[in-house]
Amino acid sequence: MKILHTADWHLGKRLDNFSRLEEQILVMQEIVEIANNEQVDLVVVAGDLFDNFNPSVEAVELFYKTLKHLSADGKRPVIAIAGNHDSPNFIDAPDPLARECGILLIGYPNAIVQPTKLPNWEIVKSTEGFLEIQFKAYSYPIRILHTPYANEIRLKQYLGENKEDALNEVLAEKWKTISEQFCDKNGVNLLTTHLYMNQRGKKLIEEPEGEKPIKIGNADMIYSDAIPAQIQYTALGHIHGYKNIGTEEKPVIYSSSPLCYSFSEAGQTKYVTIVDLEPNKEANYKKIALENGKPLIRKTFDNIDNAVAWLNENKNALVELTLESESFLTADERKLIYQTHQGIIHLIPKVKNTGIVASNSTEINLDQNIHDLFQDYFKSKNANQEPNDDLKNLFNEILNE
Repeated sequence: MKILHTADWHLGKRLDNFSRLEEQILVMQEIVEIANNEQVDLVVVAGDLFDNFNPSVEAVELFYKTLKHLSADGKRPVIAIAGNHDSPNFIDAPDPLARECGILLIGYPNAIVQPTKLPNWEIVKSTEGFLEIQFKAYSYPIRILHTPYANEIRLKQYLGENKEDALNEVLAEKWKTISEQFCDKNGVNLLTTHLYMNQRGKKLIEEPEGEKPIKIGNADMIYSDAIPAQIQYTALGHIHGYKNIGTEEKPVIYSSSPLCYSFSEAGQTKYVTIVDLEPNKEANYKKIALENGKPLIRKTFDNIDNAVAWLNENKNALVELTLESESFLTADERKLIYQTHQGIIHLIPKVKNTGIVASNSTEINLDQNIHDLFQDYFKSKNANQEPNDDLKNLFNEILNE
């Protein structure tokens, strides 16, 4: 049985004020093509389907179109769970209609997916946090433990356990109970969740820059040893870089986001994971690199001409550009840079240390006129650097308004 695992789509996400929708359309088409070319039986989307609780109309349309294409009009089931960026209610709302199209949307950790029967497959068992699918093409079923994101307090409430227990223990016990009841060696057993999970005793994985953090202290830390022994493959969401925190025999994989969504991800290759599973056998998996999406690049220059030349050679990139100079950028220099390249997300001017030591005195002569006061204040904040004429003119404009 072949499964495609993807996560952290963040549909509708912007990079500062720059829309990523066109890139997302292309990379979603690429994921659909991979699913078709690999002839996968099942698709798992492990959370953060959207970038916020109230996604745009365009993001919602792209989401439903992608799921419809992934499901091949109901021939293959697609399971999508909510992440910490998603509204559980929003994810759950279209479920009755989506199920008729082979799409299973799961917003809450205690969700019970309703029975569904389509020509190629059907849900034969379902309880809180668990479902079992039987395909016509296989003699054995696939069992799926599903735990969408919820914060620590809500997660313990949903799972109905002792709130004094550590969250790792609560989840481990819940998953163990389900696995012992339903996950024998006569079927394929999979877990999907959107939680911040680490390998015990290893260096903690950094959460993505710009992500809503899941981990607050260590009380809600989830370790991979909470995963039951019956589980052959764990499909994780939340970390945007590809990583296996399990073993080669029993992979526990963050499949990565489909695009680089912050400059901390600059240079990362993005993937989807293809998993081959059979009952009572080790998982066989591979990662497939995604080719769509603009590269994110951080660059630093100390010369305007060199910066402009590089920008002309890298028109397709999204850029965080730092310019080091002896004085602040002029309006003409800024204009030249922005006219050269349409993908500059951040322009960071950095004045070099001129060696001039600012006075330690904090005394200010309040009898000066406002222009001299501004100049003294500016020098006190910028290592005795004088404001340039553009800044002085801008200050005058503000005064006149």
